[in-house]
Amino acid sequence: MLTRLKVNGFKNLVDVEAWFGPFTCIAGANGVGKSNLFDAILFLSALADKPLMQAAMSVRDEAGRTGDIRSLFHDVGGQYSATMSFEADMIIPEQGLDDLGQEANASATFVRYSVAVRYRDDDSRPSLGPLELTREELSYIKRGETSKHLLFPSSETWREATIRGRRWVPHYISTDDVKGVIRVHQDKGSGGKARELLAASLPRTALSATNAAESPTAMLARREMQSWRLLQMEPSALRQPDEFTAPGRLADNGAHLPAALYHLARENGHPAPANDSTAAYARIANSLATLIDDVRSVRVDRDEKRELLTLFVTGGDGTSHPARALSDGTLRFLALSVLAADPTAHGVLCLEEPENGIHPERIPAMLELLREIASDATATVETGSPLRQVIVNTHSPAVVAQVPDDTLLVAELVDQEDERGRFRSLALRCLDGTWRDRQALVETVSRGTVLSYLNPVPHQQESDGDRPATTRVIDRSDLQPYLFPEMAS
Repeated sequence: MLTRLKVNGFKNLVDVEAWFGPFTCIAGANGVGKSNLFDAILFLSALADKPLMQAAMSVRDEAGRTGDIRSLFHDVGGQYSATMSFEADMIIPEQGLDDLGQEANASATFVRYSVAVRYRDDDSRPSLGPLELTREELSYIKRGETSKHLLFPSSETWREATIRGRRWVPHYISTDDVKGVIRVHQDKGSGGKARELLAASLPRTALSATNAAESPTAMLARREMQSWRLLQMEPSALRQPDEFTAPGRLADNGAHLPAALYHLARENGHPAPANDSTAAYARIANSLATLIDDVRSVRVDRDEKRELLTLFVTGGDGTSHPARALSDGTLRFLALSVLAADPTAHGVLCLEEPENGIHPERIPAMLELLREIASDATATVETGSPLRQVIVNTHSPAVVAQVPDDTLLVAELVDQEDERGRFRSLALRCLDGTWRDRQALVETVSRGTVLSYLNPVPHQQESDGDRPATTRVIDRSDLQPYLFPEMAS
């Protein structure tokens, strides 16, 4: 779970600090940098998994992918920032497995990871590419200081179940700026000598190469970051049947929906019967019924001859419809329902404009489902339960109107200046009186900005020459008393 993220020098993110809860909605106009914040999260995730250059190449640009690494650095009139830096506070799993299947146990579960990368202008190390690691640190946040860093509303039992362990030395990974080395420290205290790595020669972060034997806590921090994902569900992928050998996990583009649902319906490792009687199928059908009234059941058909899994939805009249015949919104809602029902799903799930394809009347149900996916920090949980977090961005007034007020961050562009000149960068604001405001974490958003989302200003278009005046739907006299009741009084 990502509780805080600070980014500097990445795209249009300059000294941006975001505080997250289990569910967060970021609202703002197109082009302010909402997607850049998601890209920063995904870049950190990639740094925990891939070499520096591969991680950078995985970040999208305006066209969806990037071929110019320099474009990731903040640009003011063609002058780029020398470095980009990231700092993330996160709650990590207490247990897990490394790449070799070795079990790891974290000595602490609330940690802070920071990393800085610079663009290398010279060609002194062509084999490593133009990116160079300049700083990397992983430290733990003391349990006694949890209240200073874990600021969203949470129950004492939830904190006791998720924030565990202690450590006697301050760092798992540290940087010696004088020597230019990154040190990976022994996890169990001061009994072993730290491993020193020359920062300028590293093709990847030290975190991405950790294992359970040497650095179990760092390895579990890596696992947490690897679980951060951007879900961009494509209708064409959602409609496809799956082969028997397909992975039982929903892909980021929505692929493998039938296999993921079929996997949920398996009991004790044996295939579930191909009907709607299993608890998993019934739960998905009930969830889908909140979006579509005419839903009787959901099932996955197992075609032994073609070795295919196909998802079907049966309506109230008994007619079964395959996934290829379902609407885009229905498919997206199905996918979210499967994620909500999967007890093994964990990590950070980012979604852009989740309202796409959903009828406005059904947006509250969609948001309720997203909140169901996220962990409930006010409830009692068992130790070791997977943490799930949902971060969405939107410019939809229907979404902004329905999310809980303490989950909303409003993204705006603000004017800044440095030695390169003036520029505009992303700023995040919260609503007055919410937990971020009470903790003085960010500035509050103006009432006018919020009202611009929620209350469109009535406007009557005047006649233009031979063109007759038109009346918008919102201008109708029979609707305005209901849309703007204060005007009717």
